[in-house]
Amino acid sequence: MPQETTYLELSEVDGAHKFYEVVVDDATLTVRYGRIGDQGQVKASAYPDNARARAAAAKKIGEKVRKGYAPAVPGVRQKRSVSRRQIVSTRSTARTAPVLWRYDSGAPAFGIFVDEQHCMVGNEHGVITTLGHDARVRGQVRLPDGVKCIVADDAWVYAGCDDGNVYDLCGKVPRVAYAIAPEIDIYWLDIHDGVLGVSDADGGIAAIDHEDEFLWRRPGRGRSAWMVRCDTDALYHGHSQGVTGYDWRTGRELWHARTGSVLFGWQERGSVFAGTGTREVVRLAKDGRVERSYRCDAPVFSCATAEGGRFVFAGDSQSSIYCFDAAGTRLWKLGTGCGSAYSMQYHGDRLYVVTTGGHLACIDASEQAIRAAQVGDVPDVLDVKAPRQAPRTVEPTVVEVTSDAGAGVVVQCLDDRGRMRVQVVSDGYRRDWSVQFPKGIREPGARYLVTEVRESGRGGFYRAYGDIRRLR
Repeated sequence: MPQETTYLELSEVDGAHKFYEVVVDDATLTVRYGRIGDQGQVKASAYPDNARARAAAAKKIGEKVRKGYAPAVPGVRQKRSVSRRQIVSTRSTARTAPVLWRYDSGAPAFGIFVDEQHCMVGNEHGVITTLGHDARVRGQVRLPDGVKCIVADDAWVYAGCDDGNVYDLCGKVPRVAYAIAPEIDIYWLDIHDGVLGVSDADGGIAAIDHEDEFLWRRPGRGRSAWMVRCDTDALYHGHSQGVTGYDWRTGRELWHARTGSVLFGWQERGSVFAGTGTREVVRLAKDGRVERSYRCDAPVFSCATAEGGRFVFAGDSQSSIYCFDAAGTRLWKLGTGCGSAYSMQYHGDRLYVVTTGGHLACIDASEQAIRAAQVGDVPDVLDVKAPRQAPRTVEPTVVEVTSDAGAGVVVQCLDDRGRMRVQVVSDGYRRDWSVQFPKGIREPGARYLVTEVRESGRGGFYRAYGDIRRLR
């Protein structure tokens, strides 16, 4: 029986630019969709016979045609360029900060993640490099597109990329955990207890659950939304008109604060911090009240705090970084020596920044080191070299096959009314709870062995953690 393929595209001048491909091969229906020019996401479903598979395909095609999709030829329309922050980064006139070491990632870098064990930097080429606090390179991976940000949710670490996907970085191979709608041009991501907050180029905001389904999606009050932060109660959305708080369950607006155009956001337990184009970091209570502002000398690209907000750090468009005390007093201003800080994170008396120049820099933020730097006494910088061999782009759909089910948790893929669900089949787990599991390797009826499965903080689902292998 010949294979039947239908390829559709929807391309608008200032809007969507995406494709939808439907393939019927005997009794299997495969759907591939995404941004034009990308490989996209693939979902396969098995039906009792060819007639039912064709009927399901016709229904899907009809839905897309009614939304404006039309038949097209793959490869004729080209991929659109991804939105980037408009950069005007100049050299700092301040004395140089006490940079202990810096790693040149090879391209401008937005993504940063730091914990007790290591530091990570993700750049516009899609390369994520992991280094120890001793500045030694521990590993590299290359994702299919540029890295927007790296975020953590308990033990899970995710990278949001320009291809619209969010990759789980906890296993040997990064795998797609969330596939955002192709028409959303992601600017920033955050995640809390499996609920993903997404802000975008048009100023929109969305909340997405662990099964990749929108809880809600709505336009924001402004455009160019570079900030989203999430906690148990709300999503905090920073855009061209300020910061808006939304209920994470319903998307209902809770409050709005006019702070000036927001270029970055940070949060502590009781406060959110907005770095603005009006040269200040604004501290807001989580009910929207303005608590304090921290004045800089140029637009603020990034901000961060020490534990509990006892210090507030900022990075501006002139390659300078600032430190304020909690009361708003500026303690110091120094230059990075390697570009403006797109993102930053404070950890153990050190301030880590990733820059427009593509560096991950480790700055000694201790009082003694800063005092010495203010009079021109700084340590010699250790320049860390990248590995000689560049990493290959990962193939997140490839898994090893094993017959040994003795060391891990077994999960099974099930077809639930046309959607692929994953459930734990090993003993000791709730069978009515689903598992957040990579999208690209789900096959009907297949069983997989995962290193570990952990219950989500909110309850109601588990998350696969670590290595994944398919069982024979």
